Amino acid sequence: MTPRELIATAQVPGGQELRLVRHGGDHMILLDRNELMSSRVGGSEEALATLVCDRIGQRPAIHLLIGGYGMGFTLRAALAALGRDATLTVAELVPEIIDWARGPMAALTAGCLDDPRVRLVEGDVARLIGEGRETYDAILLDVDNGPDGLSRAGNDGLYSAEGLKMAKAALKPGGILAVWSAAPDNAFVRRMKDRGFLVEEIVARARSNGKGPRHLIWLATRRGGPEPR
Repeated sequence: MTPRELIATAQVPGGQELRLVRHGGDHMILLDRNELMSSRVGGSEEALATLVCDRIGQRPAIHLLIGGYGMGFTLRAALAALGRDATLTVAELVPEIIDWARGPMAALTAGCLDDPRVRLVEGDVARLIGEGRETYDAILLDVDNGPDGLSRAGNDGLYSAEGLKMAKAALKPGGILAVWSAAPDNAFVRRMKDRGFLVEEIVARARSNGKGPRHLIWLATRRGGPEPR
């Protein structure tokens, strides 16, 4: 049996410790005993990008905000789907995640962080959302296992009524807030609808071949018209 090898650790600001582990040719990022992400399963993270791009891909000069680099599945899928005039702002709170992407996982990263369309920001995606005013065609959030902040309690604010209000204001009319989750959350769906979003819930499989655990992706579309402050 191939043993797991601890490669590195990182502290989530205001949260817990992450561990980068190698198992044969695969890498995993663990939080305690929870496997947050794995290089073997990125299908639903890719779907987070492709579902959004299918809906907005014909717009000119698209600007996406991606919350959480993770292992880059969402970013690479978005880069493959969008044109050369697109801008993809990636907010990553844990700087070691990017170090790992450029170091032990460079083969998986495949140079996506060096694409000229990518703007990498080290910090909390909530800050960028709060500073935005009809800035983004879509905001893609995969910063935790879902609306319940597993790795960092501070993530809960993204999914609160106030967080949804800020996200809506940061989106262009017709823009999409896309949220990845490992499990259903009916209360979060109600909050999105209460904020005036049109919400679509989609099941996506963990593996690109359509197999593996079922994850959820919510696509919440902002209706047209100005959003009051």
